[in-house]
Amino acid sequence: MSGGVRGTGVGSFPGDTQRDYDEALSVVLGELASDEHGLAFVPEVPGRGAGAALTGRTLGLVTELDADLQPEGWRLTGTSGAPALDQRRARSLLAQDLDALEERAAGHAGPVKVQVAGPWTLAATVERPRGDKLLADHGARRELAQALAVAVGDHLADVRRRLPDAAELVLQLDEPALPAVLAAGVPTASGFGKHRAVHPPEASEALGWVLAAAADAGATPWVHCCAADAPIALLRGAGARGVLVDLDQLDADGHDAAAEALEAGDTIGLGVVPTTGPLPGDKALVERGLRWLDLLGLDPERAGAGLVVTPTCGLAGSSAADARRALELARRVASALSG
Repeated sequence: MSGGVRGTGVGSFPGDTQRDYDEALSVVLGELASDEHGLAFVPEVPGRGAGAALTGRTLGLVTELDADLQPEGWRLTGTSGAPALDQRRARSLLAQDLDALEERAAGHAGPVKVQVAGPWTLAATVERPRGDKLLADHGARRELAQALAVAVGDHLADVRRRLPDAAELVLQLDEPALPAVLAAGVPTASGFGKHRAVHPPEASEALGWVLAAAADAGATPWVHCCAADAPIALLRGAGARGVLVDLDQLDADGHDAAAEALEAGDTIGLGVVPTTGPLPGDKALVERGLRWLDLLGLDPERAGAGLVVTPTCGLAGSSAADARRALELARRVASALSG
């Protein structure tokens, strides 16, 4: 993205009803769509049920694979034809949400961000038809990533059709499980063992398919990973032009990788607005951002064009008032960092 620093949200909002989604959309558009330092996005309200949460919402998009909801979570059915009821509900709910976006954001000329689960978080979350995670099956996780790439292209085309005036679309892949996938940290179904580590070349390849599909659809591909050890260099190598992180989770290597991204003209989403506890004032967060840039030896005026200010993670666990305030803070801090 070009221009000054922007503020945005990671994606999720509190609530458990359609009315809560409508309110979240109002907050996003009110705080971010009408300001040059705001980046509007399609909100998520996972409290409405499994079909509205990250995994179910994304599986609703993946038309090439059928899935249903089990007590343990989402599972591929291994069948073709009509999708299961839970997957149809997830698709219907997302279509309803996009209908609301289309109506409320008509004429919006700024950028818009949409979020989907990444292939490795899905592989670590979704089960195979015969049990255990897709992560255990090389062929299954490959098939999932390729189906997700197709789904992302179709989804972005749908959003583009609904928002023809949007200046730019951003696709955010949510990959909170990726560091655990790379480090053999995902438990097996029994809970007594861990799945084998996925080697970086394979992880990069699967991510690359999805990120390339986003770029081919005319969107700027980003990845969000608020876990510790976010592999910024790997994500950029796979095609991510932006990486969103929790600043508190970065180690020395992470800080260096973030600096390299900014110097190369890519985007770093700086997660500095807390999602738990009391919210600080604008001044404290602005000073933290400036200190971070100074620590890395980066000129705020030059590096600022690649910065995006965000909450540290999703806002589903916040109160409605705090969620609104968090987005307001992100926008105001972005404006201040823009000079």
